[in-house]
Amino acid sequence: MENSTHYEVFRLAAYGDIGQLKYFYFAVVTVIYFVIILANALLIGVIYIERSLHEPMYVFLCALFVNQLYGSTGLFPALMFYLLSDTHDISLLYCYLQIYVLYTYAITEFSNLSVMSYDRYISICYPLQYNNIMTPKTICGFILLPWVYSFFLNGIVISLSLRLQFCGNVLDRVYCDNYSVVKLACSNTTLNNIWGLVGTALSFSCTICPTIYSYVKILQICLKSSKETKQKAFNTCMPHIASLLNFLFGCLFLILQGRYETADLPPILRTILLVYFPICPPLFNPIMYGIRMVNIRQACKKLLALVYFFP
Repeated sequence: MENSTHYEVFRLAAYGDIGQLKYFYFAVVTVIYFVIILANALLIGVIYIERSLHEPMYVFLCALFVNQLYGSTGLFPALMFYLLSDTHDISLLYCYLQIYVLYTYAITEFSNLSVMSYDRYISICYPLQYNNIMTPKTICGFILLPWVYSFFLNGIVISLSLRLQFCGNVLDRVYCDNYSVVKLACSNTTLNNIWGLVGTALSFSCTICPTIYSYVKILQICLKSSKETKQKAFNTCMPHIASLLNFLFGCLFLILQGRYETADLPPILRTILLVYFPICPPLFNPIMYGIRMVNIRQACKKLLALVYFFP
């Protein structure tokens, strides 16, 4: 083991010295956070109030929006604080808490998107058995399982990281991520690396594989179906595919930045790519679903009309 020091804080070096631009960045981040809260909360409220939306597809959407609010809370308050702060030190405890929140958000998001693909598969391929398969008990299980799984998996990640001794405390990030923290360790990180690979493989196999299977089956059905059926499947599946690709790209940017040297990239571009996955899906998804899905769009118009006429 190299010489280690007992650090009580990590330094988030990616903020750098941005001078008076910090107020501009703070205003932009605040507006984005406000829009995320408003858009996600609005659709959660609409799905809860409108009885015609009390169907499995919309319940799973509601779970997706709740998770996005949860993930945004793990990033934005700290981001806004450090943009205005003269020091960018984060305590080890809060750093691990942020890692836990953001990682549980990521795995739950993937799991929710996988569940939504399965729901579309059952709806399109087995329409007559849909209500018998997607019972209230099954729906509750599909909502709770991603949370339980992500909390358990990341609980082990954090417990393995808590035992580490560090040779440095500077993170070239605007928020904490586990890979960057582990890279600073002087102590043996073999268990961390093994569990990281196992957890990643397990998470991808339990989410991506069922999603691919679901869409292969949907495609097979659509190729044999009428034009009207194809159009209906396209309208219900396209927002989900767009959400999945958007989130996958965000995670890919994060993984590539952790594994490969990106010092040659402009600092602002590195930061944008780094915060893509916790910012863009919560901002993009409610707007897209609100526009693309007719029932949600009509329910939103109905609710806003009621608010306007009966303030």
